[in-house]
Amino acid sequence: MICRNLRITGRVQNVFYRDWFVEQAESIGVTGWVRNRADGSVEALVSGSPDMIEAIVAKAHQGSPPSRVETVVVSEAPGEVFDRFEKRATV
Repeated sequence: MICRNLRITGRVQNVFYRDWFVEQAESIGVTGWVRNRADGSVEALVSGSPDMIEAIVAKAHQGSPPSRVETVVVSEAPGEVFDRFEKRATV
């Protein structure tokens, strides 16, 4: 299992991106969280197998139907253990 931090920019707030991302994460089987950031971006911490991480990163680039993703920056993150995938409050 590996853990990655994702920062997604573009038109990704107020377009149901987080709810959509939770659905995608649950269907792929990754655990972790997603939240809006005050700067207008979305941040996610995802944990899973390398194939699962590759799949959720591809979904992050796709975005929810009304969103317009400009960039997805992926960085290594310390391994954390999560029971599920959840939507968190804005920071």
